[in-house]
Amino acid sequence: MKNKKVLKLAAIGLALATILAGCSSDSADNESGIQKIKVAYDQASKPMSWSDDKGNATGYDVEVMKLVDELLPQYEFDFIGTTSDDLLVGVEQGKYQVGIKNAFWTQERTEKFIFPKEFIGLSSAGLVLKKENEHIKTLADFASANFSLAPIAANNAQYTIIDEYNKANPDNPVNLQAGDAFSVEVVQWVNEGRVDGGVIIEGAFEKQVTAADGPYHNLVNDVVYNEFAVIKTWPLFNKKEQVFADAYDQAVKQLKEQKKTDELSTNFYGRNLFDVLETVER
Repeated sequence: MKNKKVLKLAAIGLALATILAGCSSDSADNESGIQKIKVAYDQASKPMSWSDDKGNATGYDVEVMKLVDELLPQYEFDFIGTTSDDLLVGVEQGKYQVGIKNAFWTQERTEKFIFPKEFIGLSSAGLVLKKENEHIKTLADFASANFSLAPIAANNAQYTIIDEYNKANPDNPVNLQAGDAFSVEVVQWVNEGRVDGGVIIEGAFEKQVTAADGPYHNLVNDVVYNEFAVIKTWPLFNKKEQVFADAYDQAVKQLKEQKKTDELSTNFYGRNLFDVLETVER
């Protein structure tokens, strides 16, 4: 009887050890103590983040995070390509420790994610307009012309940008309409005359219109992109990853001091957006 009881306790102990080892396998290597980090990236957000022809993660945000990985020996990054929606839900629920998607800061997002102290990069936001309206340079110009804007989903940070402008300029607001989808085909809507203009990120405009293989390259002489703001962008951390976010802060601060982020901005955007950092308000 006594031997059976001892064997049973030993079996229970072995089972518990196995379960604990399994639980920790996703976050750390038991032998090295290195914590494994799942970095989700929007694989359809070129040049900020995308998967190349070989399926490898690349883009401005991705390459910055690869340099962060090199500076943090206690972590090992695994880059996982996904959709924008899955990234947001996945990071919030802990499926991923951090996500990169050229994300802008919004008050609503601070309730779901940790925003680190150090932003990861800068992004150009602008208006898509027909060539005949290229004299419209600012949101104030757009509003004064009483132009119609392509709808933007209320949970899209671009909506927040226009909403902030409207609150600051109640006498000259942009006609802002919330759309049902996260985004619409802004270039197509402008070209078809359904709206007078739309908000777009410069990288997206370059990919869709300027690039020779872009789906709207045939409109390269018919539509224009007019920048109205340069905005800081951030990685989004799961709420339980404050220690990791603090480590990220130290690494990115070092990369900025070494001008590594400036170099990557030039490589991926064709311009060093950090040159206008002093004028960035958001």
